[in-house]
Amino acid sequence: MSEQKLTIAVVGAGGKMGMRISNNLQRSDHTVYYCENSPAGIQRTVDAGRVVTGTDAAVAEADVVILAVPDIALGPVSGAVVPQVRPGTVVLTLDPAAAYAGLLLQRDDIEYAVAHPCHPSVFLQRKTQAELDDTFGGIAAAQDVVAALESGDPVKTAVAEQVIRQMYAPVLDVHWVSVKQLAYLEPTLVEVVACMIGDLLNDALRETVDTVGVPEPAARAMLMGHVQVALANGLRGDNPFSDACLIAMDYGREKIIKDDWKSIFADDELDRVLKQMLHLDHIHR
Repeated sequence: MSEQKLTIAVVGAGGKMGMRISNNLQRSDHTVYYCENSPAGIQRTVDAGRVVTGTDAAVAEADVVILAVPDIALGPVSGAVVPQVRPGTVVLTLDPAAAYAGLLLQRDDIEYAVAHPCHPSVFLQRKTQAELDDTFGGIAAAQDVVAALESGDPVKTAVAEQVIRQMYAPVLDVHWVSVKQLAYLEPTLVEVVACMIGDLLNDALRETVDTVGVPEPAARAMLMGHVQVALANGLRGDNPFSDACLIAMDYGREKIIKDDWKSIFADDELDRVLKQMLHLDHIHR
């Protein structure tokens, strides 16, 4: 399907993610309206050379409305925005938590999508300094995106993917899943597990330096190199772990990991973590 020239409204254009995606959308051929209410966000938008448009006027014309606001704000923001959009509009959020928790105001005549960036892979072959510096993605280093469109409509999926590829550019692939599957990816897989382990590695580094007394340059050098080996061996099978390492790994699992850790992939545990993240008493589904 050939690309369309679209009208896009970015609600929350002056926020952290709003600024990131607006930087990319500004370079597109689409008509883009940048909507922001906070004084600081308005100033950031203006400083970036963009014109701030009133939300009511912008969303009434848009083919795609991007709600670039924190998850905890998506309930009231969608409540204000969704009644004003045209039938057939794609309403796109950036995280799955609020969509899965049922916080978005619903309309039967519009399309709901969510798209979350994967960030550049640790195994990405970077060729320039700009790519090396771009650990978050959306600037120079290529990344994948995982997205969901609730209706599965192929025409609207194509429209959403066109915008997704632009706002998170450069993009390698867009992987389409269900909203629930995306919620299991983020937060369960990448925040509950991966980000927690990343923070645990820093805690272990500090303990090695501050308590054991190993010089920090030596400890940091040993950890950084072995993190890459651990990821390459564990996730790609590049090389087998040594027999002695496997014994140490089993000891580490016994000392650090709870026997029932896989329970985080149960539906009620997904609900539990989302309720905590979104400050909810219950999930609205």
